[in-house]
Amino acid sequence: MTTDRADRRERDVVRAFVDLSTELVNDYDMLEMLANLTTHCVSLLDVGSAGLLLADDRGVLQLAAASSERTQQLELFQLQRDEGPCLDCYRDGAAVSVPDLEAEQERWPQFSRAALDAGFKSVHAVPMLLRGDSLGGLGLFGDSVGTLEDDDLDLAQALAHVACVAIVNEKSAADRTTVNTQLQHALTSRIVLEQAKGVIAHSGNLEIDEAFTVLRRYAREHGLKLGAVAADVVSRRLRAETLLKHSRAANNAR
Repeated sequence: MTTDRADRRERDVVRAFVDLSTELVNDYDMLEMLANLTTHCVSLLDVGSAGLLLADDRGVLQLAAASSERTQQLELFQLQRDEGPCLDCYRDGAAVSVPDLEAEQERWPQFSRAALDAGFKSVHAVPMLLRGDSLGGLGLFGDSVGTLEDDDLDLAQALAHVACVAIVNEKSAADRTTVNTQLQHALTSRIVLEQAKGVIAHSGNLEIDEAFTVLRRYAREHGLKLGAVAADVVSRRLRAETLLKHSRAANNAR
């Protein structure tokens, strides 16, 4: 890595953690925080996409965030088939690294084929751990064959730690009941978010990723929580067309 590239990467890492830490000390939006975290993974690490799975109060993994629609579908497929890197990572509490999915298809036959079909060639996962308890897993999907450098894996683990802090906040870490409540709230909010994305995608004839951009932009530019806006869209308190008009106006103003 050249000196200029190393310096740029260091600045990007610092900026990402500054952004995340700033959100944590404010009245942060859980959905926005987790979505931002997966986005930072893609921009900072040598991966094409990232997804985050959290365990509910029964210990069952659920999708919490994904940086792209193809990752979201792959993570859901992983959960449905009960095989894949994030599940192993969560169950064992240890990082998983597979630099070449093609060479290790026997490990997860169904998941590997689905990942390869989606265009991914490598996969890595790091656990979300809180005082020895596994809360979930952060999946990192590469568009090319190759390992992640130790520094990248350490950075991924640090980002997973940030997610843990975001979920439990400063007072709830010692209370497992509170932790479970926070986890369940995040997962329930995610379901509402998916419904809102579907409503906007249908109303605007958009792809799901585009619908999420419309939803997030409206929330950010109106100083609202992403989860609250999603709930208003689903309940019809906020019309999808209102968000679409706002997005079109913002694009035309560029």
